[in-house]
Amino acid sequence: MVLELKGVGLQRNGSWILQDIDWTIKSGENWVLLGLNGAGKTALLHMLCGYYFPTKGEVTVLGRRFGKDIMGDELRRQIGIVSSTIQERFYDSDSAYQIVLSGGFASIGLYETPTDAMRDRAKELLKELGCYGYANRSFYTLSQGERQRVMIARALMADPKLLILDEPTNGLDFLAKEQLLSSIEQISQSKGNPTIIYVTHHVDEILPSFQKTLLLKEGRVFKANKTSEILTEQVLMNFFGVEVSLNWLHERPTLLKK
Repeated sequence: MVLELKGVGLQRNGSWILQDIDWTIKSGENWVLLGLNGAGKTALLHMLCGYYFPTKGEVTVLGRRFGKDIMGDELRRQIGIVSSTIQERFYDSDSAYQIVLSGGFASIGLYETPTDAMRDRAKELLKELGCYGYANRSFYTLSQGERQRVMIARALMADPKLLILDEPTNGLDFLAKEQLLSSIEQISQSKGNPTIIYVTHHVDEILPSFQKTLLLKEGRVFKANKTSEILTEQVLMNFFGVEVSLNWLHERPTLLKK
């Protein structure tokens, strides 16, 4: 079991952000977390990473039950996360190679001396993600698409058991977006790949390798099931509250408002 949430609620500043969350992810599953802005996706991610503790209910992530087992940094070292919040914390002067290496220490910046094995691993990931050609360039000179590839390589550096991709295509043009999605699809199918949670509010980003989908609406689970059962016009019309048209091309969905 990768994670298990039972009756989870989160209250912040007197308001319930999350309520009655039940969610189970088994090893080998890849999930999409789909919800509109303000649905509570970020709060839920912060909880999975041990930054928030539930106000009620039980949370178990990678075998650690919140409030019972050791949490914090020990848990987060087993979780690779890519988000705009983390990206903004890096120094623009650091090279892509240095940023990937820092993932081996779960640090912002490289303050320890990497081993030869870590250097080899970083180079391998840079090649796999198509970043090797700009490995020595400063982070601030990279495009947003290039930065996201570097961040994914960094997140994979410590061989995490869980990889969380929080809206990784934000700010990308069409070509960069599709290239990044192709890389994510390859990671999801690679040998020994981590369980992936892909967070988005765009239906067209749901890749064939994501077998399960959770719809989050106003802090509650609207529906969680096999992606094939979630991605129907009727379910999505009920979820979004408007009439929609759903089409498929190359095993990818596209959604239009009628």
